[in-house]
Amino acid sequence: MLQLDDLVQKVEFLKPENPNRSDRIVGGKVSGILNWNDIRKDLINVRYKEALGFFWTPFEINMNADIKQYQNFTEKEKDRFRKINGLVSILDSVQPRWFNLLSEHISDTSIQALLIILAQQEVVHNHSYSYILSSIESQKNQNIAFEMARTEKIVYERNKLIIDIYEEFKSNPTVKNFIRAILASMILEGINFYSAFAYFYNLARNQKMLATSTMISYINRDEQLHTKIVADIFNIFMEDEPHLFSYAEEFARDLFPKVVDKEIEWSEYILAEEEDIDLFEMKQYIKYRANKVLALINMKEIYEGIGDNPMPWIRAFSEDNINLGKSDFFEQKPRQYTKVTDDNGFDEL
Repeated sequence: MLQLDDLVQKVEFLKPENPNRSDRIVGGKVSGILNWNDIRKDLINVRYKEALGFFWTPFEINMNADIKQYQNFTEKEKDRFRKINGLVSILDSVQPRWFNLLSEHISDTSIQALLIILAQQEVVHNHSYSYILSSIESQKNQNIAFEMARTEKIVYERNKLIIDIYEEFKSNPTVKNFIRAILASMILEGINFYSAFAYFYNLARNQKMLATSTMISYINRDEQLHTKIVADIFNIFMEDEPHLFSYAEEFARDLFPKVVDKEIEWSEYILAEEEDIDLFEMKQYIKYRANKVLALINMKEIYEGIGDNPMPWIRAFSEDNINLGKSDFFEQKPRQYTKVTDDNGFDEL
């Protein structure tokens, strides 16, 4: 039975005296040899196959129409677009390294393998933001967008709360900090992207930047799965250590409102002049997302009276449905792709 102040030890590469099948998700005995036909939780095999089925790359998507549309954006609209890209680049720059760190402390080789897939997907997400900006902006403005991610206080502070929790686990990997970091990861995946998703989807419903929003829909789909997988890890851990649930719930009820307040603050700053986005609905949507994430780990909702999605138009873009596959936003039909070269089709302008 683990206690909050116990250290979560890193798992050795190979421990042949231990069984191949893990007996616990943290602090368990495991050889390090992965046999997919003999794993502790069948659910992990299911999630692994789901994650593999979501493979995609940004190079599949022709950006030519977006390039032409972006040229007609006002400077304010371009600044907003760049800042939102800069914001999400922070999240997906950090997440691959977080999943790698987490995998080092998980004593279940099947979950370790799954986390490696998730880390790879996060690298693709991060590359997608660079790919989008390289299609529509000069190198100078691309660099400015990514500089915003670390130099503009409201952009950086927006994510600092989560990143600080990751850093605390990295420097002091106790059971308490493990629980906190798992909850922070669910927040990052399940809440912190969603004002950005709403922005891109709002462009799409106004027939703007559809190629960009297509990539965002794939990222959204991946992040929904990642949220579920991190929730699975939490739930399996709580099966092993049920006496720690009360601490986890107490910490969640303290952390989630802080995150929601930060997300609302960011939304009010970045989306204040965005056409067709109602800021009150956006606030309610963020709270709705918080309740959804809590439900995945069997915790009571924090925000009462928000049972339904306050921004139902987002459902057309994959909300609550991670199995849409590659389909058109508006007609839900298979989309035909035109492969483009590394210059993203600039020669066609």
